[in-house]
Amino acid sequence: MSKLRAVSLFSNCGAGDVGYREAGFNFDVMAELDPRRLEVCLLNHPGAEGVAGDLRQTWKTVIKKYRARAGKARPALLCACPPCQGMSSARSGKGSHDDAAAGSKDERNLLVTVVANVALELKPSLLVVENVPAFFTRKVHHPKDKKPVSAANYLVTALAEDYVAFPLVTDLCDFGVPQSRNRAFLTFVRKDLPGLKELLRIGRTPFPRATHAPDVGNARPVTLSEALESFALPALDAANAKTASASEYAGFHSVPVWDERIYAMVAAIPHATGRSAWDNDVCHHCGPVKVLPETVICPLCNAPLLRPIVKENDGSYRLVKGFKSSYRRMHSDRPAATVTTASGHIGSDYTIHPTQNRLLSPLECSLLQTFPKDFKWGDALKKLGHTNVREMIGEAVPPAFTKLHGEVLHGILKREWERAPMAWSDERLTKGWAKLAFAAKKDGRKDPRSYFDYAQPLGRASVSRKREASKVVVPKV
Repeated sequence: MSKLRAVSLFSNCGAGDVGYREAGFNFDVMAELDPRRLEVCLLNHPGAEGVAGDLRQTWKTVIKKYRARAGKARPALLCACPPCQGMSSARSGKGSHDDAAAGSKDERNLLVTVVANVALELKPSLLVVENVPAFFTRKVHHPKDKKPVSAANYLVTALAEDYVAFPLVTDLCDFGVPQSRNRAFLTFVRKDLPGLKELLRIGRTPFPRATHAPDVGNARPVTLSEALESFALPALDAANAKTASASEYAGFHSVPVWDERIYAMVAAIPHATGRSAWDNDVCHHCGPVKVLPETVICPLCNAPLLRPIVKENDGSYRLVKGFKSSYRRMHSDRPAATVTTASGHIGSDYTIHPTQNRLLSPLECSLLQTFPKDFKWGDALKKLGHTNVREMIGEAVPPAFTKLHGEVLHGILKREWERAPMAWSDERLTKGWAKLAFAAKKDGRKDPRSYFDYAQPLGRASVSRKREASKVVVPKV
């Protein structure tokens, strides 16, 4: 594949952009707030120039650096993955998801304005924005009229004059990523791009057709047990420092050591069941006991049960406050739970190995995120520590998906369909439009589908286009 120019915003460690690079895109400029993350990013994209710092202040530098390299040539691709923490419903107060004032207080939710600024200046042929599904509905104040608008709808309308938008809400396990990872994507295609006309003529979208989903033949997602077996990594155990690390992996295949009580609590959780320590009807001294779900003390010996328990200042015990998805083993017969920034915490969601008494290692998390085995970390682990490395891994877009996506985007530019594009009728796309339309209606704004003929169920020429699309054969790859 011939290389095409690209720019990346909010690049993190550059892992997601690896997939686009493998699909034929060459990154000229990559921008990231944290210079330590940018250092890792540039190790994996040595041909790119980095821009560190807050993009609200540095976005014009991105443009200058790109033009210094490419002159007036438009980039083929602009990628942007704004921080998703401000969009998370788990981090929001009750009801604040629909509160534009609350949404605007977290300035990360307004970073889409930077994406729009760069896109309108550089005029890329294609623009991809990734975030959590709440990105499509989370309210902020519109920068101009100050009225409520979802962050995604702001971007769709800001670019509607020059770009056709395609929204996607999907679980990335449908594309071969061995974890359940629900994400939202917006792909924008310039209206003057010849490949767009061809794409719409055949009733397709700028996303890849799912590869590991029940609605695609007999395909199914990759399970955690299948993934771990393919990694072929040594077993670990959190009982002590010697068994909690494999020396030949430069510290990346290692896990936190637990104290005796935490270790016993995890060991009591049945293997490969997806059950949690909250379900442990077990005393460290007496073994199995019959108790109620809220019980904290063994009725036989008065010792604390092997459950998530804390000791109060007065010497009494209570259950830990938190979600019941914490202190839980992953299911082995399903895709892994979402790899998050908190993969190193036993009290986070589904972080315990399905059959071993430990958490997943940073290396295992990176492989579940489909990082290539030769991904370069430099001395990041030594300089930044496990927590920061795990955060980089948890925030990445899986490159297995971005490679598939990039192949479709490359096909639009070259008008050669080596990778089958997703159909208009795919529920992953219709779900995306439904979320955007619902958010716009609640805000009293124009239905975003009205900007694009293809997105309207009864849009002009929809019948004739469907007839044409039925005659076109695209590769089933």
